[in-house]
Amino acid sequence: MLDRKTAAFQRLLTVMDELRDKCPWDKKQTMETLRNLTIEETYELADAILDKDMSGVKEEIGDLMLHMIFYAKIAEEKGEFDIADALEMECEKLIKRHPHVYGDLKVKDEEEVKQNWEQIKLRGGKKSVLEGVPNSLPALVKAYRMQEKTKQVGFEWKTSEDVWSKVMEELDEFRSVMTTDSATHEQKEDEFGDLLFSLINFGRYHGIEAESALARVNKKFKQRFEYIESNASKSLMDMTLEEMDILWEESKVSGVDS
Repeated sequence: MLDRKTAAFQRLLTVMDELRDKCPWDKKQTMETLRNLTIEETYELADAILDKDMSGVKEEIGDLMLHMIFYAKIAEEKGEFDIADALEMECEKLIKRHPHVYGDLKVKDEEEVKQNWEQIKLRGGKKSVLEGVPNSLPALVKAYRMQEKTKQVGFEWKTSEDVWSKVMEELDEFRSVMTTDSATHEQKEDEFGDLLFSLINFGRYHGIEAESALARVNKKFKQRFEYIESNASKSLMDMTLEEMDILWEESKVSGVDS
């Protein structure tokens, strides 16, 4: 008799087969048409995690699981692979990359685990530690991931002060180009990018993920500005910045973003 988890997975496989066979919309889908929908579902999961909405997390996990099975179903129809092939490949990869669990290798902490992970990937044929970073990742996430990966092969500042010095160096260069009349927009953008990259690196050095930090600030800004909109006695277009700022400060003590 199947256990509950296995039975639920088998049920989803069966539902996918039925939908692919009987539903006009599902029959029409390709990997390409599903791609953007999968990205949307991923962001919906990210939102639910940020909101600490466990019911939403549960739902979005299911939606994403369906998408993974959908891709495997399409591949199976083309004679490429099936879901079992994908899962077996993943299991073998995890076992190979965790010799401290499935072998005799000893590690002292999670940092050593990540270092070994990158070294194993390189021995497995990867030409660069950055090879696995998707080109289409959001820029903040991509910067963090590249910094995290290159750290595993020793490309890392020795102290927090070193990292902060780089931030200040990039800030000075950005301020300089912004006050230079002859500077082009591209030059200004390049220096701004350098400054952002160094700030992301400083945050990462201290365990702060830029994407998560900015997402929280975005959420807080949205809630506080919506408080202004809801409590304004007149049109925002007729209000001064000082009047709006009073409501902004009110929002902080109202618990609107708690």
